[in-house]
Amino acid sequence: MKAEQKSLFDTDAPPWQLDAAAEQYVAQVAVAAGPVGVLDYVVPEAMRDEVQIGTRVRVPLGRGNRRVTGYCVGLQNVCGTTRRLKNILQVVDGRRLLSPAMLRLTKWMSDYYLCPLGQVLETVVPAGVRGSAGTRQTTILSVPPAVRAGLRDLKLPKKQAAVLEILSRQGTPMTPAQLAEAAGCTTAPISALRRKGLIASQVQRLRHQPLETADQPVEPYRELNDQQHVALQHILKVLRGGRHETILMQGVTGSGKTEVYMHAIREVVSYGRQAIVLVPEISLTPQTVSRFRKRFGAVAVLHSHLSDVQRHGHWEQIASGTVPVPVIVGARSAVFAPTPHLGLIVIDEEHENSFKQETAPRYHAREVARQRAIDEQIPLVLGSATPSLESYYRAERGEYLRVRLPHRVENRPLPAVNTIDLRTADAERYSRGAISRQLHIAIEQALSDGGQVILLLNRRGFSTHIQCPSCGKPVTCPQCEIGLTHHKHQRQAICHYCDYRTRVPDRCPHCNFSGVRFLGKGTQKLEEEVASRFPNYQCLRMDTDSMQRPGSHEGALARFRQGEVQILLGTQMIAKGLDFPNVTLVGVINADSALHLPDFRAEERTFQLLTQVAGRTGRGPRGGHVVVQTLQPEHPAIQAAVAHDYEAFAAHELPTRKLLGYPPYGAMIRIVVRSSQADHGIALAGQLAEQLQLSADEQRVALRRIGPAPAPFAKLRGKHRFALQLLGREPDGLRSVVRQATKGLKTPGDAQWIVDVDPLDML
Repeated sequence: MKAEQKSLFDTDAPPWQLDAAAEQYVAQVAVAAGPVGVLDYVVPEAMRDEVQIGTRVRVPLGRGNRRVTGYCVGLQNVCGTTRRLKNILQVVDGRRLLSPAMLRLTKWMSDYYLCPLGQVLETVVPAGVRGSAGTRQTTILSVPPAVRAGLRDLKLPKKQAAVLEILSRQGTPMTPAQLAEAAGCTTAPISALRRKGLIASQVQRLRHQPLETADQPVEPYRELNDQQHVALQHILKVLRGGRHETILMQGVTGSGKTEVYMHAIREVVSYGRQAIVLVPEISLTPQTVSRFRKRFGAVAVLHSHLSDVQRHGHWEQIASGTVPVPVIVGARSAVFAPTPHLGLIVIDEEHENSFKQETAPRYHAREVARQRAIDEQIPLVLGSATPSLESYYRAERGEYLRVRLPHRVENRPLPAVNTIDLRTADAERYSRGAISRQLHIAIEQALSDGGQVILLLNRRGFSTHIQCPSCGKPVTCPQCEIGLTHHKHQRQAICHYCDYRTRVPDRCPHCNFSGVRFLGKGTQKLEEEVASRFPNYQCLRMDTDSMQRPGSHEGALARFRQGEVQILLGTQMIAKGLDFPNVTLVGVINADSALHLPDFRAEERTFQLLTQVAGRTGRGPRGGHVVVQTLQPEHPAIQAAVAHDYEAFAAHELPTRKLLGYPPYGAMIRIVVRSSQADHGIALAGQLAEQLQLSADEQRVALRRIGPAPAPFAKLRGKHRFALQLLGREPDGLRSVVRQATKGLKTPGDAQWIVDVDPLDML
């Protein structure tokens, strides 16, 4: 513990001693800044009515009494203390921001993800809410009922009587400025009435502009087929039973999972309750919101691309309970929506990595949603054509209820998939381009028939690396020692990990050779090639470089939906959840791009991505097909994706996981040590390994440790990185070992460690 944390309690003699029999009203405050934890503060007598569990407060911290913000997470009367605690200085918001249920959830997260409670709370309450974005503080005036009843008996000066009469007749509160204008006077008589207690005043926050009103529902519900009806009945049985169950809806792409969600939500709304729907990509949010608004009217949106004002507005609308908001749609942070009447949580495409946050508290929305659903005794529905192996395994063990949708709606066939073996002479590419002869012919045919085409290349930029032809060395990022990507349109070489940018070098920085080569192909180069090969058709690129402006996702997808654009190409953001009936061809440029990353989930992610992108076609009456370019058509992950056979992939992958003790057969915690000095990082990693082993032996927890060793990305953002992985059968035991091993650990220099429970990123 740091000195500033220890010094919260002053231990200097007599002035600080209290009567042992004295009673104090003490608040437990989770301080938001830094790894401080929960500290005790006295609630002053004047604040006893204001300080509630769930409110934000300002408190003095450390020897210098630095003013910091924290959250009241507990209250109790304490007798017989021998030390004087510091007082709470101020209540920040004048209201409770966190419900008891949300506080229970955050405490669970703090314990499960080994993260200070204050950091968890800052994640749960958006910055726009903490800063009251889009509001202003003002005074509201009203006439108390007792005064209103005796209004005629009051003897007041003429102006004061007129003011009181107008405010009483108004029936609703007014601001001082509004009242002065209505009475045609200055604020002096208003102030006099307030001093006499004849006008009550209250400070409130008002919006600068009203929230948008929702359209009325217009779209009728579609009749469910037999398999959808069976799936719905399983969900409704849990809903009507008023209990929790996690339901895995495993349905092929295009099987109508969203329609089942909406029928289930209709039932929830009929009970006067709310539903949260999580989607993996912000780009999917507008499409999902549009579909739900057509059914339910009022839909609130929560995700990180909203402005603070928008986010605060939706958050308040959800929390107030006065404006009916039956459905909340958003990315992973929407799992914290402050719904007062939650009845159902749905996670669409539950297998997606984007549901895991990669900064503290490093939570997974699926696990948080499950805990919230258990606590509030409501159903959780997980939907996917390619469930995570963790969810599949839980369903196999009976921890989840599984319902299957094995067929597409209207019995449309799954698209046929052709593989192009790029090793053969037959597949020789035109002018060494990204598109093979066979794929070129397929694109031409689809476009000439009036269809649309989606092309997937999961690499941004123009060229994926820059290399010197003389010495053979790549041009790397000075902060990360990772190859820079050539972005032709920006005329820059960019690091995709720390955003370091420099102009494209004319000479090799290692040997000064004049001229470098641009190797590999990214989405920018593919866009240029497509425009050259198919000049009569409109092409649009979707990746994080081209979709940075607000509304760019919605605009791009709207143009494609309306047929203004015939070819949509991009990274994995175009592979998920999009529903365009006119897409008759999907082309995968390089199916092997992530297959051999140093990550035990690489094959699972490849299978999921190929299966999902294949599912974007064949959704309309014209059908569709898929062309997959690969150097390894015989690989089991690719073969299973080509056959749309999830069970075959699971049967291939799970025995390997079981043999190695990897999830889902065991728990995993990853610890990464970072330091600008490699020797400091090595020292701390070694110290951690020693303490972890001592802690495991002391607690008799069986575990397997991998490392410490340099991380696959050994240097990022100027920091050397060393990784340790802990594997074991007891999740609680692993967390206990890490908690004890890291307590009081001294760090050399600027070295620090991060703990990632249930990690998804192994790089």
